[in-house]
Amino acid sequence: MEYQAKYITEDIKLSCYPDRFFKSDIMFEHHMLIWFISGETKIVQADGTYMFRKGDIFLIPRNQLATIINYPKDGLPHQTVVMHLTTEWLRSFYENRNVKPVMAGEQKIRHYNNHPLLQSCLSSLIPYFEMKELPADIAQLKITEAVSILRSIDPGIDAMLMNFEEPGKINLAEYMEKNFMFNMPLEKFGYLTGRSLTTFKRDFRKAFDTTPQKWLTQKRLELAHYQFVEKKMKPVDVCYEVGFENLSHFSFAFKKHFGYAPTALLAGRG
Repeated sequence: MEYQAKYITEDIKLSCYPDRFFKSDIMFEHHMLIWFISGETKIVQADGTYMFRKGDIFLIPRNQLATIINYPKDGLPHQTVVMHLTTEWLRSFYENRNVKPVMAGEQKIRHYNNHPLLQSCLSSLIPYFEMKELPADIAQLKITEAVSILRSIDPGIDAMLMNFEEPGKINLAEYMEKNFMFNMPLEKFGYLTGRSLTTFKRDFRKAFDTTPQKWLTQKRLELAHYQFVEKKMKPVDVCYEVGFENLSHFSFAFKKHFGYAPTALLAGRG
């Protein structure tokens, strides 16, 4: 079965991958509050890898690159409730409250385990997904409830939610060295480093003396080699975590670059 989603509004959905593995490289346009009903998710970011399972509640900050790998588990689909906290909504929320501006906080995934207040708020949405008509203000009330709970249990959350700035021009070389494993369009890399596509390509060549695609492929293959040799990882896991979209393309590119297939490294473990 294919991916399924039910919506209360475009900002609240019940997401389901019924019976298959799913992988995507993505940049989150909005903060996302997620409650896990079943299945597993591995999220790979530049600062580390996160695993989430049934009952977990976590908040993913916007404008962050990540590889998302979803798995069914124990015969159950990968199913989550997802709430988008958009910049437009958050601006309106904070305008009506006397909250002093705070320094922008660290933009990392925040994990709330199965906090009873958040779990009660998010699980209460389940019946709404079966309704054909819903009063328009109900969804807004539920988002307000969720954000109010976050602010009561996480003293540092305002620093993340009140940061409405768009990415500014940053050091391109440093950013790419940290984020090369994410298979994103060059336009996205440009946006996240504060550049147009044309300026990104020009600055990239100045920094690395080659084209983005050649450099990205080489860096991803070198990381793959390291994962095989040092971490003893399986080809299917390495393939997706270093930015390739399918195993056959990865194996072909690996052999072309190194002169031998990934299986040669596996055979040498003996």
